[in-house]
Amino acid sequence: MMSTKKSRILNFFNTRLGFFFLVVILFCVKTYIIYQTKFTLGAKGGMQQFLLVVNPIPAALLTLGIALYFSGRLSYWLMMLIDFLESIWIFANIVYYREFSDFLSMGIIKGSGKVQNNLGKSLMEIIHFTDFFVFLDILILILLLVFKVIRIDAKPFKKRYALLISGLSLILMVGEYGLANSDRSGLLTRTFDNNYIVKYLGLNEYAAFNAYQTHKESATRSHAKASDMDSILKYLKNNRAAANPEYFGKEKGKNVFIIHLESFQQFLINYKVDGKEVTPHLNAFYKNKHTLSFDNFYHQVAQGKTSDAEMMLENSLYGLPQGSAMVTYGGQNTFQAAPAILDQRGYTTAAFHGDVPSFWNRDSTYKSWGYQYFFSSQYYKTKPSYNVGYGMKDKIFFRDAANYIQQLPQPFYAKLITLTNHYPYLLDKQNTDFPATKTGDKTVDPYVQTAHYLDQAFAEFLNYLKKTGLYKNSVIVLYGDHYGISNNHRPAIAQLLHKKSINSYDLAQFQKVPFMIHAAGLKGGIRQTYGGEIDVLPTLLHLLGIKDNNTIQFGTDLLSKQHDQRVAFRDGDFVTPKYTKVGSTVYLTRSGKEITPNATQKKQIANIQNHVTTELSLSDRVIYGDLLRFYTPKGFQKVNRKDFTYQYAKGMDNLKKAQEEHPTSIEAKNNGKSTMDLYKTDAPELK
Repeated sequence: MMSTKKSRILNFFNTRLGFFFLVVILFCVKTYIIYQTKFTLGAKGGMQQFLLVVNPIPAALLTLGIALYFSGRLSYWLMMLIDFLESIWIFANIVYYREFSDFLSMGIIKGSGKVQNNLGKSLMEIIHFTDFFVFLDILILILLLVFKVIRIDAKPFKKRYALLISGLSLILMVGEYGLANSDRSGLLTRTFDNNYIVKYLGLNEYAAFNAYQTHKESATRSHAKASDMDSILKYLKNNRAAANPEYFGKEKGKNVFIIHLESFQQFLINYKVDGKEVTPHLNAFYKNKHTLSFDNFYHQVAQGKTSDAEMMLENSLYGLPQGSAMVTYGGQNTFQAAPAILDQRGYTTAAFHGDVPSFWNRDSTYKSWGYQYFFSSQYYKTKPSYNVGYGMKDKIFFRDAANYIQQLPQPFYAKLITLTNHYPYLLDKQNTDFPATKTGDKTVDPYVQTAHYLDQAFAEFLNYLKKTGLYKNSVIVLYGDHYGISNNHRPAIAQLLHKKSINSYDLAQFQKVPFMIHAAGLKGGIRQTYGGEIDVLPTLLHLLGIKDNNTIQFGTDLLSKQHDQRVAFRDGDFVTPKYTKVGSTVYLTRSGKEITPNATQKKQIANIQNHVTTELSLSDRVIYGDLLRFYTPKGFQKVNRKDFTYQYAKGMDNLKKAQEEHPTSIEAKNNGKSTMDLYKTDAPELK
């Protein structure tokens, strides 16, 4: 009896249709296992669990069913090929998700050539041996065919059956979407989180939807018109925050340093390992009486990470829900960024970065933003020992950047992007003098060591500023661009926070990053004001005495009494002094208590959600439609990208001419002599 059943099953699999269903079954089973083991999709309740089980089926029937329209051996090998291509897509998402807690988008794929530099070491750290499980079903199927356990069915397969399977797959997709939409209303119109789309509809449907969005974005720009600005101007008029007279213009005419603390999270401030402060110099700077520090300041980045942070910091525009705005739109859109605003008020503007100029499309985007100079890796002497991970070690970078800073005509606006505290947190032994944490997570534990190294590098740079007089005549802004430890490291995060376990509220609060503004004579202090990276530009402009009454900026001055404390995250979640919303769950921000909102609370939360969704949508509209080409604020001139070049020879020639025309640099004030003898570093590579 048992033998007869086995024979029947084997005979079924020896048919074309039987083999097709075997491929589909194996593919769907492996996809479900990967959903559960490689992603954190947060499926709750019977409906979501059911959809997670069945969502691979419709797409598998549709894509693998293509092979049924072909005959003989070709049909079988096409099934293998399609399965293999699908598996590569899943594999790529596993690897990407592990680091970024998100899925690959067409924007990221399109811009991969811009950001792939130095990814080799990172990929080797990210990929796990178990990830190759995704290809196991293909190996099994090939072996079954090669050893003729299953024989190829050469008989013709009726096309009407192939059409029937294709039709069935489409019907199932429609049904699946109906169920998903009943559980999550407006799934494809309101959500800002790719996890929801994958959880409800599947990876293939997510890819198709994302491709559609990308196409729509391209079409949006071509159809945009000047009147599209009307709703944005109306919104901003109703949401501007008046400057605080106590601070407005207090730092007018001073140099500005923006120091980008790579992957640096707020919890590192005052954090200790084995009784030692991880960042003693940053701690002191944070608590300085002339430093305005914000302890409820959040990063608001999405897939663009560092590039999203830069977009918000210098434009007060949000990054995109998928991909990087700098990569996709940086070279083609019109912007009204901080470098251009300050350039038109007599500032020299320069960016410093110890990696190749093409990374995140900076060499193109910075021209659109109006940077006069971009001192990238081609401006620095380099040796293999000078670099680690994504570029120059911070101590060497700060030292070499100082050589160009001393030549900048004052006042200047200078942004310095550090790199060493970047995943996978690599540092050679000669630079490692701080104990790692002991969470047992190899990704997390060295994080404090590279943060400590960054702290030392910052201290050396600060000492140079003090010796040259720049410290007294500059506004020094420090900020963390995004998280360093992703939400996929929950057990380790719990240990770092000295908790037994953590929930979504803890992870939301874990997204805090430092933000500090220091200037001699500035009335400082640690502020509890809630805000994020979107708020930096209006805050800085007001300190410098520049009104932003007509600008297109979605943030508000952190020092204003009218500052908007509703902090929007890119996925539509938010934090306010009262509520923290993560997905469909709401917490009281002060206590972290999860609540079931009453009628009054529901109304308050709905109003906040409407504000957040509107603001993100309007910011997206500005970027997608390139709407700033239709609107120029009073007193601002549109940037001409052709005015700028970052090639070394031309850049140095331009810098020399600028010094001759405006001899206000530190070097000029030192009778044309270099001040680099004042820069002291203990970098072992330079000894």
